[in-house]
Amino acid sequence: MRDVTTAHPVQDLDVQPTPLALLLLGREADPRSERGVECPGDLPSPSDPDLVERARAAKEKLGDKVFVLGHHYQRDEVIQFADVTGDSFKLARDAAARPEAEYIVFCGVHFMAESADILTTGDQKVVLPDLAAGCSMADMATAEQVAECWDVLTEAGVAEQVVPVSYMNSSADIKAFTGRHGGTICTSSNAERALEWAFEQREKVLFLPDQHLGRNTAVRDMGMSLEDCVLYNPHKPNGGLTAEELRDAKMILWRGHCSVHGRFSVESVADVRERIPGVNVLVHPECRHEVVAAADYVGSTEYIIKALEAAPAGSKWAIGTELNLVRRLANRFAAEDKEIVFLDKTVCFCSTMNRIDLPHLVWALESLAEGNLVNRIEVDPETEKYAKLALERMLALP
Repeated sequence: MRDVTTAHPVQDLDVQPTPLALLLLGREADPRSERGVECPGDLPSPSDPDLVERARAAKEKLGDKVFVLGHHYQRDEVIQFADVTGDSFKLARDAAARPEAEYIVFCGVHFMAESADILTTGDQKVVLPDLAAGCSMADMATAEQVAECWDVLTEAGVAEQVVPVSYMNSSADIKAFTGRHGGTICTSSNAERALEWAFEQREKVLFLPDQHLGRNTAVRDMGMSLEDCVLYNPHKPNGGLTAEELRDAKMILWRGHCSVHGRFSVESVADVRERIPGVNVLVHPECRHEVVAAADYVGSTEYIIKALEAAPAGSKWAIGTELNLVRRLANRFAAEDKEIVFLDKTVCFCSTMNRIDLPHLVWALESLAEGNLVNRIEVDPETEKYAKLALERMLALP
């Protein structure tokens, strides 16, 4: 019997505890965080046997006024009501392509809903069924911390040589910072092209907030060395770096990570190869560098799905990404005799993504059907202006 957990272990992260962890209690809000967690109104009981029918009825009543987006990492009970599924950026673009929908219900996490609000029209309203559905990675880079980092780069005399490149998995504030300083956004699919563009502009890159995607792209895909990368720790004076280290570096990586992908280890890879002879190890580039180096294939969520679609019958795969997706793919391809397992022995969901459950979705849909707008995600105009600029630079990449 496998252990099942939604906890995120801390593995040599050197990150100090912050009040943000208390947000998981669902009673507080922090204006410096990318999200608040107030959820007004009474949720249906999770044991209500009519939840599925209630969701269908509310969605049918709303008709074309509502467009439901479901991220690949969502629970099956939620994903069944999605009009489209995909990764964070694909979903934001899908929302923008449906201007006739008055309500965009985003079954994902907060930064995704922010991106949808930035890319949709002013008349459309983006709703997140549970405001506590945040992202631990996005929370690892606050606007204040990044502004302080830029001051450190300025004092070291390197800021004018630096282009910020921010991962899609970041708050609107961080995207706006990136836009203001001439940078671009990237996804796990186009990180290499975004970095190529950035190095055409200047000599150095500040990569936010996922150190692993930045390092893996620079070293594995672009041929840089590990010595070309330094790690900026926002919890240490001057990021824990000297001015000389900043001057010598090509990639200044932010000390952030994905709590799910960060749990996979080289030991996980060795163990699954021993347990399943002939297995193909396929991992997401948010995994640690040594795990990526030990894997057979590396790619984004969409890459993982397409690789398994193209895989021959009878092949065996160990997947290093979020459990909901792995389990869904295992069920989908079981009839084709494709063996698909989770890379780690201890199964781990993304705890914040899993906050969007059926009771929250029913509550949001029924509220909208009754004419009550709840949990709207709205990015202020100034932040939206610069965040959209950064997103548009990404869209312009060949």
